[in-house]
Amino acid sequence: MKKLLVANRGEIAIRIARASNDLGLKTIGIYSEDDHDSLHVSKMDESYQLKGEGAKAYLDSKGIISIALNNKVDLVHPGYGFLSENPNFAKQVEAAGLTFIGPQEKTLRLFGDKVRSKQLADENKVPTVKGTSGNISLKEAERFYKSLKKNSKLIIKAVKGGGGRGMRLVNNLDGLESSFARASSEAKASFGSGSLYVEEYLPKTRHIEVQIIGDGTGSVTHLGERECSIQRRHQKIIEMAPSPILETKTRNSITAAAVKLAKAVNYKGLGTFEFLVSSSGKSFKFIETNARLQVEHTVTEEILGVDLVKYQIQIALGKTLSLLKLNQDDIPQPKGFAIQARVNME
Repeated sequence: MKKLLVANRGEIAIRIARASNDLGLKTIGIYSEDDHDSLHVSKMDESYQLKGEGAKAYLDSKGIISIALNNKVDLVHPGYGFLSENPNFAKQVEAAGLTFIGPQEKTLRLFGDKVRSKQLADENKVPTVKGTSGNISLKEAERFYKSLKKNSKLIIKAVKGGGGRGMRLVNNLDGLESSFARASSEAKASFGSGSLYVEEYLPKTRHIEVQIIGDGTGSVTHLGERECSIQRRHQKIIEMAPSPILETKTRNSITAAAVKLAKAVNYKGLGTFEFLVSSSGKSFKFIETNARLQVEHTVTEEILGVDLVKYQIQIALGKTLSLLKLNQDDIPQPKGFAIQARVNME
């Protein structure tokens, strides 16, 4: 394995290039027609232009794979966003004889469906938020809302969604119909599917996510938690590690739950399992999995002194957790405290 194509742009493309160079891999970059002066282009050993402008160019899976094959690429790293959680892209990469850096196609399909993810948690006795199963109609959403306690709130979510899109908080039954229609429309535009499900909204909870890594053999290690409770329109604004509110017992229970779910699917690569934690910090519920490298991986790296992107590439190259000295007992205790702050444009 000598060449790695970075199927992304901007900061994460630069991050992947740095890790790849450290591992002795030659990097191949891509850029849209309006991105030829983007900084990431200058950080690659070679770069090639895609057809089209903007995000659409970076979603051209056939064009990306064609560049990879024409330049004798061995590995493809999707970064985050764009095609990173697209099971069809992972399948196409592998079918072309290339190595996809990320979870297997079947894992991406499973965790790309939020309802199936919750079913996996239920099967493994990991607590989940009360909600519906599968794609539901407006009438089914109304029935579920009426089944909740008085003054409860409901949250609408996209079955194929993430990142806060296709999500609406409903404060009363009168607002359900319009919110349901808007959520479905947004989900259709963002993910190609307007399918929705609903859950009981849990107020005053904290949002905790657990970073895991697996090697595809059933071995899984967690690298602690991050807290992302400070959000704007369901978008993370502040990410911190470790969480300042978790008691040791709850922290151990949450990380054990994440590892258990990852082991259940023989998880390969990096992943983040997300939970809601009660304001007391003593109980938790699973909500979803992000089967990819996350924007927020850097705060975990800061407190543990590790390079998650290097590990991700090495796992794709066939290394096991044991060979990488990433068994649970090898993970150092966190040092200090790290915060990542985002700027959201509206």
